[in-house]
Amino acid sequence: MHHQRGIRAVAVCEATKGILVLVVGLGLLGLIHRDLQQIAEEVVQHLHLNPSAYYPRIFVGVASKLDDARLWALAGGAAAYAGLRLLEAVGLWRGRGWAKWLGALSGGFYIPVKTYEAARKVTATRVILLMLNVAVVAYLVWDLGKQRRLPSGRGQTGGRVAQSV
Repeated sequence: MHHQRGIRAVAVCEATKGILVLVVGLGLLGLIHRDLQQIAEEVVQHLHLNPSAYYPRIFVGVASKLDDARLWALAGGAAAYAGLRLLEAVGLWRGRGWAKWLGALSGGFYIPVKTYEAARKVTATRVILLMLNVAVVAYLVWDLGKQRRLPSGRGQTGGRVAQSV
């Protein structure tokens, strides 16, 4: 029973990521046909940031280069990523092996990137995100290995072999 709660907790996290990215993608669609440089400058001003400082300048510069085609592409990428995360979440919730593989492989893909980021500039957030990512991947891999070691006939029935009528 504890095992199922762990997998379902991972499913909820994946669903949350998918929903958040989907909302961001929809927000990008709301920016089509708008002057993004002007919006970025207003955000910088509203937050009382120095517009000539490094990060605000990058933010306004990136916004000035975004056209409708790029916004559509970013929104499409967000939709694809969100779809993958939501598909994985449903599969994990239902205890599907393919979803565990998908989660382990996709989560494992980020470990070198997060390790590099944490090593480049150590912050508590980066270290915590790296540890969480490693823990989720390790848990999914452990669960996949555990399932492979179960004798045939053991699985969802709690060790009993289902009898046919």
